[in-house]
Amino acid sequence: MKALVLSGGSGTRLRPFSYSMPKQLIPIANTPVLEYVLRNILDLGVTEIGVIVGDRAPEIRQALGDGARFGARLTYIQQDAPLGLAHTVAIARDFLGDDDFVMYLGDNMLPEGIAGIAGEFAAHRPAAHVVVYKVPDPRAFGVAELGPGGEVLRLVEKPEQPRSDLALIGVYFFTAAIHEAVRAIEPSARGELEITDAIQWLVSAGADVRAGQYEGYWKDTGNVEDVLECNRHILESLRPHMAGAVDDASVLAGPVVVAEGARIVRSRIEGPAIIGAGTVVEDSHIGPHTAIGRGCTVTGSRLEYSIALDGASVTGVQGLRSSVIGRSASVGTSEQSTDGYRLVVGDHTRVEVAA
Repeated sequence: MKALVLSGGSGTRLRPFSYSMPKQLIPIANTPVLEYVLRNILDLGVTEIGVIVGDRAPEIRQALGDGARFGARLTYIQQDAPLGLAHTVAIARDFLGDDDFVMYLGDNMLPEGIAGIAGEFAAHRPAAHVVVYKVPDPRAFGVAELGPGGEVLRLVEKPEQPRSDLALIGVYFFTAAIHEAVRAIEPSARGELEITDAIQWLVSAGADVRAGQYEGYWKDTGNVEDVLECNRHILESLRPHMAGAVDDASVLAGPVVVAEGARIVRSRIEGPAIIGAGTVVEDSHIGPHTAIGRGCTVTGSRLEYSIALDGASVTGVQGLRSSVIGRSASVGTSEQSTDGYRLVVGDHTRVEVAA
C-alpha cells in the first residue's frame, strides 16, 4: 500500500496565518499537523508517501525533507491549481501505479489513528473504503448513506436535507479501481473533480464501496478555534518532561514539558503546557492548555489556552486567553495591562494592547 497526502490547500479560514505559512504546518502542541498525519500513515506500515503540494511547496519540502527522519520516502507531486481531490489522484497516477493506497487530507487530526479502519479495508478489500464520522450538522460535508452491512448506497456533497449524519472526513482507502472512476467523471459546478463523484461512480457501477466509522477524536484544523481546541485535546495526554532550567522561585504544576535550552524564571507554569526549546519565561504565569514554541520570550505576562509560534514575544500583557500569536510576532503594552484579551496575531506582526 502507498499513501497520498494532500497539502496544497490555501487555508483561507486560517488567515492571517495562512498568508505566511501552509495551514498543514500549523503546530498543535508544538508539532505541525502534517507530522501527526505522517505518523498515522507510518503506523499502518506504509512508507511510500506521495505529498500533493501547491504554491507553498518550498515550505512543505523544508519542513518534511525527503521523509528519512520519519522512516518514510516522500515523493512531492505538484498541483498547479486547486482542481479537486479527484484531480490529485489523476496527477499522482504514475506514483500510485496499480497499488492500493490511502488518501489523507493534510489538515486532519485523528490522534487515535486509523489502524482499525485500515484493517477493515485489508480484510474486505472493496474498491473504495471511506472514513465517516457522526456530526450534528452534516450539511457542510459530503454525506454517506449506508446499507445494513456498512456498504455505501449513496454519497451526496453538502446536501440541503441530509439523509444521514455520517460525514466524510478526508481519509479514504482505494484500490486501483478508483482510477477508472476519476477518468469517467466531469468537473463539478465549481470546476473541480470531486472525489465524492468518483466514489459515487463506483457505487453506480456496482462496485463494492464500504464505510468505516471513526469513533475517536477528530478535528479539521481549518480555523483558529479548531486549532486551539485541538491543541487542548492533544495537551490533555501530555507526559511531563524536563530538559530545560527552572529556578527555585518558579513553580510547575501538572504535566509540563520544558524543552532543552528553555528557562523558567520567577514564574508559574500550570499544565498541561509545553515550553519550547530556547524559550524564556520570566515573571509570568502560563495557564493550562498553552503551547509556546521555540525561541519565544514571555515576560511579565499571563496567558492560558493559547498558542505562541516560534520566535513570538509577549511582554506585560495580563489575561491573554484563547489567543494565537504568530511566528516572530510581538505583543506588548506601553504600561502594565490588567484586562483580559483574545488575540489572533499573524507572523512578524507587532501589536500593542491598551493598558
